[in-house]
Amino acid sequence: MTTKPDAWQAWGPWLAERTGELKISIAFLTRLRLAREAPMTGGSLAEAVWAFPIAGILVGVIGAVVYGLAHRIGLPAWPAAALSVAATLAATGCLHEDGLADTADGFGGGTPERKLEIMRDSHIGTFALCALVMSLLIRTSALASLAEPALVAAALIAAHAAARATMPLLMFFVPPARRDGLSFEAGQPPSERVAVAAILGLLFLAGSLGLRRAIEAAIVLAIVIALLARLTLRQIGGQTGDVVGALEQLSEIVVLLVALR
Repeated sequence: MTTKPDAWQAWGPWLAERTGELKISIAFLTRLRLAREAPMTGGSLAEAVWAFPIAGILVGVIGAVVYGLAHRIGLPAWPAAALSVAATLAATGCLHEDGLADTADGFGGGTPERKLEIMRDSHIGTFALCALVMSLLIRTSALASLAEPALVAAALIAAHAAARATMPLLMFFVPPARRDGLSFEAGQPPSERVAVAAILGLLFLAGSLGLRRAIEAAIVLAIVIALLARLTLRQIGGQTGDVVGALEQLSEIVVLLVALR
């Protein structure tokens, strides 16, 4: 008969590894302190991509709580939605918004080498400003249109989880454009970790929005991934962390718009 200590010896190390990877994903994708102590390298990040959707759920829950509180004190839908989006920005440190801005500016440049230089420049240009404004406006207006706190919570959880499930897919199918940086160090994540992230993203979509809308969102997300992969290959010869961040923003928008249907 198997004893509990024997079972723990069998599963304990596996659970410890998965917990460590979850902490790495949270530490990388958010500003939450619970995982700040997790050591991170490019290789460890590649192993942790399966947990990206779970980190996304935490961000979505934060936005949902803020929206619910704002609604409870009587704020109209628009300011409540704006506060909710602001809370998600604070939770992530604008990580993905920075990627969207750099990608928009870089893809508007000249040669591939020049585009990569622009993407590393901390200054914000016209393309970046317009992309950020449109992203914030669409996300805020989508939440305000949903209005009801329960619908907003479901949409936020679905959007943030699914959007982070798309990131490993781009990292897997498109090689890094640079020979340095975290994206290059991470390299191609293991296929089984990418598959788990995709499955989790689909499950969270279906659980939050229902099966029909989950399928609709998955189809559109697949198209967005394919189009961005093709675009980034033509523009700079591969993906960067900024492009992956831009994909997260586009994916959030897709899911929120599908939630409105």
